[in-house]
Amino acid sequence: MENKSSPRFPLLLRVSRYIRPIVGVIIAIFLAWQLYSVIVVQHNFSADTWVRFGLSGLILGGMYALIAIGYTLVYGIMFMINFAHGEVMMLGAFGGYFMLELLRFIPMPTSANPNLNFLNAYPIVSIILAFTAGISVSALAGYLLEKIAYRPLRKAPRLILLITAIGASIFLQNLAMLLFGPTRKNVINPDILDRGAGWTWMVSGNPVLIPYTGVFSLVLSALLMIGLYLVVQRSKLGRAMRAVAQDKNTASLMGVDVDDVISKTFIISGVLAGAAGVMWDIHMGLVNHYIGFLPGIKAFTAAVMGGIGNIPGAMLGGMFLGIIESIGPAALGIDFQLKDVIAFSILVLVLIVRPSGILGEKLSEEKL
Repeated sequence: MENKSSPRFPLLLRVSRYIRPIVGVIIAIFLAWQLYSVIVVQHNFSADTWVRFGLSGLILGGMYALIAIGYTLVYGIMFMINFAHGEVMMLGAFGGYFMLELLRFIPMPTSANPNLNFLNAYPIVSIILAFTAGISVSALAGYLLEKIAYRPLRKAPRLILLITAIGASIFLQNLAMLLFGPTRKNVINPDILDRGAGWTWMVSGNPVLIPYTGVFSLVLSALLMIGLYLVVQRSKLGRAMRAVAQDKNTASLMGVDVDDVISKTFIISGVLAGAAGVMWDIHMGLVNHYIGFLPGIKAFTAAVMGGIGNIPGAMLGGMFLGIIESIGPAALGIDFQLKDVIAFSILVLVLIVRPSGILGEKLSEEKL
């Protein structure tokens, strides 16, 4: 029997191609007018305040980008969204926190300072050890997630994997709450990364503090992103990852160990999430079982914005989202408590106007 409704779908697709650009233009005009009203007409904030917003956004954006790359790597290999990735970042944050606490209680007294501890006696070594602990915990968590939760379901329908990822996220949250307690814990940095210290930059006659922790996090984020990009593009493992992402069966026939590549992909995504978690410790100074949820969802938004499956897109999306989240409430003249609403509204708008993301590409039917 002929389906008379089927010809409607090509028509709807053609119409949607014209509607999406129109919606995008309308939104762009509205945002431009709102920015003009707030910045030029109302002039609610001075130049130094905008610089502070921008710096805060860049620092947050670097962390979002690292977490977003984890989503992108896993999606590129397995075509699934690992919604437990934020909790992997949270576990890395706890690993870094406990290492810093351990080093803080190791006495290293001197005649000049009898109360000196290892944390401040060897600050660079302490920071390296904190990152080593956080990265190791997150890498192990990513490996075990793939091995225990995802590998047995690899040939299951996509929805089953999605539900499993959400279940793994809830499980890890509650496990961390039971192990570490529900209260927030204050992270104490070495003195060289004191959160109240930094360089002073004069903008419009007013001082703007550029914090040491923020610069450290931003520079390290950039180095890690560059390093990952080089690994993916230049190394043997990177070629294997790209081959598996393109076609698992063909890559297997060419001698690529698909299971090993997938496991290493989860380990690499865990390494990046763990590094972001320790940066969160150092810059934000607070850690609890829930800190991975919102950054994880926002990083997913950044990955979609940049183009899910595209590593440069995830980097760009993370930085862009951090800046928008920081300056958005001031630019739109709304309450700063609504910054999360802005982030998720961007996700909806990107899916409406450009579903493939800023640097994304149209997916084949096999990937869909």
